[in-house]
Amino acid sequence: MLLVLALVLAIVVKAFFLQAFFVPSVSMESTFLKQDRILVEKWSYWNDDVQRGDVLVFADPGGWLGPAQSAQPRNPVQSVLEAFGLYPTGGHLVKRVVGVGGDEVKCCDGEGRVTVNGVALEESVYLKDGVRPSLQRFAVEVPEDTLWVMGDNRPESGDSRLHIGAPGGGFVPVDAVVGKVWAIVWPPGRAEILDRPGTFADPALDQS
Repeated sequence: MLLVLALVLAIVVKAFFLQAFFVPSVSMESTFLKQDRILVEKWSYWNDDVQRGDVLVFADPGGWLGPAQSAQPRNPVQSVLEAFGLYPTGGHLVKRVVGVGGDEVKCCDGEGRVTVNGVALEESVYLKDGVRPSLQRFAVEVPEDTLWVMGDNRPESGDSRLHIGAPGGGFVPVDAVVGKVWAIVWPPGRAEILDRPGTFADPALDQS
Protein backbone atom coordinates (compact mmCIF):
# COMPACT_ATOMS: atom_id res chain seq x y z
CA MET A 1 0.00 0.00 0.00
CA LEU A 2 2.79 2.42 0.86
CA LEU A 3 4.46 1.69 -2.47
CA VAL A 4 1.23 2.45 -4.33
CA LEU A 5 0.83 5.73 -2.46
CA ALA A 6 4.44 6.65 -3.21
CA LEU A 7 3.94 5.98 -6.92
CA VAL A 8 0.71 7.97 -7.00
CA LEU A 9 2.49 10.85 -5.27
CA ALA A 10 5.32 10.62 -7.83
CA ILE A 11 2.81 10.86 -10.69
CA VAL A 12 1.14 13.90 -9.11
CA VAL A 13 4.51 15.61 -8.57
CA LYS A 14 5.51 14.92 -12.19
CA ALA A 15 2.19 16.17 -13.56
CA PHE A 16 1.94 19.40 -11.58
CA PHE A 17 5.18 20.34 -9.85
CA LEU A 18 8.59 18.91 -10.82
CA GLN A 19 9.95 16.74 -13.59
CA ALA A 20 13.46 15.50 -14.28
CA PHE A 21 15.12 15.81 -17.70
CA PHE A 22 18.55 15.29 -19.17
CA VAL A 23 20.30 17.81 -21.42
CA PRO A 24 20.59 16.12 -24.84
CA SER A 25 23.23 18.26 -26.56
CA VAL A 26 25.91 20.96 -26.22
CA SER A 27 23.51 23.69 -27.40
CA MET A 28 23.17 25.26 -23.94
CA GLU A 29 26.83 25.28 -22.91
CA SER A 30 28.14 26.65 -20.67
CA THR A 31 24.89 26.99 -18.71
CA PHE A 32 24.36 23.24 -19.09
CA LEU A 33 26.68 20.50 -20.23
CA LYS A 34 25.54 17.54 -22.30
CA GLN A 35 23.91 14.88 -20.10
CA ASP A 36 23.43 17.20 -17.13
CA ARG A 37 20.34 16.21 -15.17
CA ILE A 38 17.98 19.10 -14.56
CA LEU A 39 14.76 19.65 -12.63
CA VAL A 40 11.95 21.57 -14.29
CA GLU A 41 9.33 23.29 -12.15
CA LYS A 42 5.82 23.91 -13.44
CA TRP A 43 4.19 26.14 -10.84
CA SER A 44 5.72 29.42 -12.08
CA TYR A 45 3.36 29.49 -15.05
CA TRP A 46 0.15 28.60 -13.23
CA ASN A 47 -0.69 32.30 -12.81
CA ASP A 48 2.10 34.01 -14.73
CA ASP A 49 3.39 34.19 -18.28
CA VAL A 50 6.68 32.94 -19.65
CA GLN A 51 9.31 35.65 -19.25
CA ARG A 52 12.23 36.63 -21.45
CA GLY A 53 15.39 35.07 -20.11
CA ASP A 54 13.68 31.98 -18.72
CA VAL A 55 15.30 28.67 -19.62
CA LEU A 56 12.55 26.29 -20.64
CA VAL A 57 12.01 22.67 -21.45
CA PHE A 58 9.43 22.21 -24.19
CA ALA A 59 8.07 19.47 -26.40
CA ASP A 60 9.50 19.28 -29.91
CA PRO A 61 7.35 21.68 -32.01
CA GLY A 62 7.92 19.43 -35.02
CA GLY A 63 11.15 18.06 -36.43
CA TRP A 64 13.56 20.05 -34.29
CA LEU A 65 15.11 16.95 -32.76
CA GLY A 66 17.20 14.63 -34.86
CA PRO A 67 16.96 10.85 -34.42
CA ALA A 68 19.97 10.81 -32.08
CA GLN A 69 18.31 13.25 -29.67
CA SER A 70 14.66 12.26 -29.90
CA ALA A 71 15.17 9.03 -28.01
CA GLN A 72 17.71 7.79 -25.52
CA PRO A 73 18.22 4.06 -24.98
CA ARG A 74 16.56 2.81 -21.78
CA ASN A 75 16.19 -0.53 -20.12
CA PRO A 76 12.71 -1.61 -18.90
CA VAL A 77 13.36 -0.43 -15.36
CA GLN A 78 14.37 3.05 -16.55
CA SER A 79 11.26 3.23 -18.75
CA VAL A 80 9.01 2.46 -15.79
CA LEU A 81 10.81 4.99 -13.60
CA GLU A 82 10.45 7.62 -16.33
CA ALA A 83 6.70 7.06 -16.46
CA PHE A 84 6.52 7.93 -12.77
CA GLY A 85 8.84 10.93 -13.06
CA LEU A 86 11.69 9.15 -11.28
CA TYR A 87 14.07 9.01 -14.27
CA PRO A 88 15.05 11.91 -16.58
CA THR A 89 12.80 12.27 -19.60
CA GLY A 90 14.06 12.64 -23.19
CA GLY A 91 12.41 13.80 -26.40
CA HIS A 92 12.29 17.46 -25.38
CA LEU A 93 14.41 20.56 -25.95
CA VAL A 94 15.91 23.08 -23.55
CA LYS A 95 16.49 26.68 -24.71
CA ARG A 96 16.43 30.24 -23.42
CA VAL A 97 13.49 32.53 -24.19
CA VAL A 98 14.65 35.65 -26.04
CA GLY A 99 11.31 36.91 -27.33
CA VAL A 100 7.67 36.55 -26.27
CA GLY A 101 4.44 37.28 -28.14
CA GLY A 102 4.46 40.73 -29.76
CA ASP A 103 8.24 41.20 -29.58
CA GLU A 104 10.40 42.19 -32.52
CA VAL A 105 13.63 40.21 -32.35
CA LYS A 106 16.49 41.06 -34.69
CA CYS A 107 20.13 40.37 -35.30
CA CYS A 108 22.40 41.95 -35.61
CA ASP A 109 22.92 45.60 -34.72
CA GLY A 110 26.10 47.51 -35.55
CA GLU A 111 27.92 45.80 -32.68
CA GLY A 112 26.72 42.31 -33.56
CA ARG A 113 24.11 42.14 -30.78
CA VAL A 114 20.60 40.69 -30.74
CA THR A 115 17.92 43.33 -30.18
CA VAL A 116 14.44 42.97 -28.71
CA ASN A 117 12.04 45.81 -29.49
CA GLY A 118 15.04 47.92 -30.46
CA VAL A 119 16.94 47.29 -27.21
CA ALA A 120 20.33 45.62 -27.59
CA LEU A 121 20.84 42.66 -25.28
CA GLU A 122 23.99 42.27 -23.20
CA GLU A 123 24.20 38.48 -23.30
CA SER A 124 27.75 37.83 -22.09
CA VAL A 125 26.46 36.67 -18.70
CA TYR A 126 25.06 33.47 -20.19
CA LEU A 127 26.50 33.00 -23.70
CA LYS A 128 29.30 30.47 -23.96
CA ASP A 129 32.66 32.23 -23.81
CA GLY A 130 33.93 33.30 -27.20
CA VAL A 131 30.71 32.83 -29.20
CA ARG A 132 28.91 35.62 -31.01
CA PRO A 133 25.20 36.32 -30.37
CA SER A 134 24.39 34.98 -33.84
CA LEU A 135 26.18 34.29 -37.09
CA GLN A 136 22.80 34.29 -38.81
CA ARG A 137 20.94 37.52 -39.48
CA PHE A 138 17.19 37.52 -38.87
CA ALA A 139 14.29 39.84 -38.12
CA VAL A 140 11.06 38.39 -36.77
CA GLU A 141 7.91 39.48 -35.00
CA VAL A 142 6.87 36.87 -32.46
CA PRO A 143 3.19 35.90 -32.81
CA GLU A 144 1.01 35.93 -29.71
CA ASP A 145 1.07 32.73 -27.65
CA THR A 146 4.46 31.74 -29.08
CA LEU A 147 8.09 32.18 -28.09
CA TRP A 148 11.40 32.84 -29.81
CA VAL A 149 14.08 30.65 -28.22
CA MET A 150 17.84 30.40 -28.62
CA GLY A 151 20.58 28.26 -27.14
CA ASP A 152 23.43 29.74 -25.11
CA ASN A 153 25.99 28.03 -27.36
CA ARG A 154 24.72 29.78 -30.48
CA PRO A 155 26.90 28.13 -33.17
CA GLU A 156 25.82 24.68 -31.95
CA SER A 157 22.16 25.37 -31.28
CA GLY A 158 19.36 24.22 -33.57
CA ASP A 159 16.96 26.81 -32.20
CA SER A 160 14.33 29.20 -33.59
CA ARG A 161 16.80 30.66 -36.08
CA LEU A 162 17.33 27.31 -37.80
CA HIS A 163 13.60 26.75 -38.31
CA ILE A 164 12.51 30.13 -39.68
CA GLY A 165 11.64 28.59 -43.05
CA ALA A 166 9.96 25.50 -41.59
CA PRO A 167 6.32 25.06 -40.57
CA GLY A 168 5.73 27.18 -37.51
CA GLY A 169 8.39 29.70 -38.55
CA GLY A 170 10.73 28.78 -35.72
CA PHE A 171 8.28 29.87 -33.03
CA VAL A 172 7.49 27.62 -30.08
CA PRO A 173 3.83 27.47 -28.98
CA VAL A 174 3.43 28.41 -25.34
CA ASP A 175 1.32 25.31 -24.80
CA ALA A 176 4.34 23.16 -25.75
CA VAL A 177 6.20 24.39 -22.67
CA VAL A 178 6.67 21.81 -19.91
CA GLY A 179 8.14 24.26 -17.42
CA LYS A 180 11.08 26.39 -16.34
CA VAL A 181 14.43 24.87 -15.46
CA TRP A 182 14.82 25.25 -11.72
CA ALA A 183 18.09 23.47 -10.97
CA ILE A 184 20.93 21.28 -12.15
CA VAL A 185 20.90 18.23 -9.90
CA TRP A 186 23.51 15.92 -11.47
CA PRO A 187 26.43 15.52 -11.47
CA PRO A 188 26.76 16.67 -7.85
CA GLY A 189 29.68 18.98 -8.60
CA ARG A 190 27.47 21.02 -10.95
CA ALA A 191 24.41 21.27 -8.69
CA GLU A 192 23.01 24.79 -8.94
CA ILE A 193 19.75 26.75 -8.65
CA LEU A 194 19.09 28.85 -11.77
CA ASP A 195 18.07 32.50 -11.78
CA ARG A 196 16.75 34.67 -14.60
CA PRO A 197 19.61 36.93 -15.82
CA GLY A 198 19.38 40.68 -15.42
CA THR A 199 19.85 41.04 -19.19
CA PHE A 200 16.09 41.21 -19.66
CA ALA A 201 15.26 43.56 -16.78
CA ASP A 202 15.29 46.76 -18.87
CA PRO A 203 11.72 48.22 -18.86
CA ALA A 204 12.32 49.48 -22.41
CA LEU A 205 11.96 45.90 -23.63
CA ASP A 206 8.21 46.12 -22.97
CA GLN A 207 6.49 47.86 -25.81
CA SER A 208 3.84 50.39 -24.90
